[in-house]
Amino acid sequence: MTPIQLGAADRAYRLTKELVLTGELPGGHLFSEGEIAGRLGVSRTPVREAFLRLQVEGLLNLIPKRGAVVVPVLPGEAEDVLDAREAVEAAAVQRLGRRPDLVPGALERLRAVLEAQRAHAEAGDLAAFVESDGRFHRTIVATGGNAVLLDFYATLADRQRRMNLHALSPIPARLPEIAEEHAALVAIIESGDFGAFAPALRAHLDRVHRR
Repeated sequence: MTPIQLGAADRAYRLTKELVLTGELPGGHLFSEGEIAGRLGVSRTPVREAFLRLQVEGLLNLIPKRGAVVVPVLPGEAEDVLDAREAVEAAAVQRLGRRPDLVPGALERLRAVLEAQRAHAEAGDLAAFVESDGRFHRTIVATGGNAVLLDFYATLADRQRRMNLHALSPIPARLPEIAEEHAALVAIIESGDFGAFAPALRAHLDRVHRR
């Protein structure tokens, strides 16, 4: 494959993945290579390569001679992702509690993300809010200083973003409330009551995703 084709395949991959993660191509939607090729002004060959990559990632199911179907987020998969997030974030905070020297820096980083998230909520910018939501929770994991946990958590990023957009799109008025729930999580870390973090995180995720 030539460099030009590789570039086209990468662009097709990025565009299609973005359309799936943002819900512009919703779960169960059937679409063709030609639709993406037409948007990018490329042939179907690099789009086919992009579709294959996305099938490996579990976002598309390919149907010969018809195109691709967006794989929906199934209830069982969503619950699995939430359970994994709870376990990783709670473990990170417990480790942070064993390293009090790391707490001031952790609070500074979390408050910076929270400030940006509050601004996005006030502006009603859902896409930016969701991005900052993911950054807030990744920062929680990062503050614990466990590289293995952080690497694992990164594998959940695409599912997390897709689930957040799905959960928050119908309730844009709740964005400021969700930002304040994040502020409450930060307050728990600041208080030093690290055992209270896991149930508070669980309640937060329940309200956003399991309502």
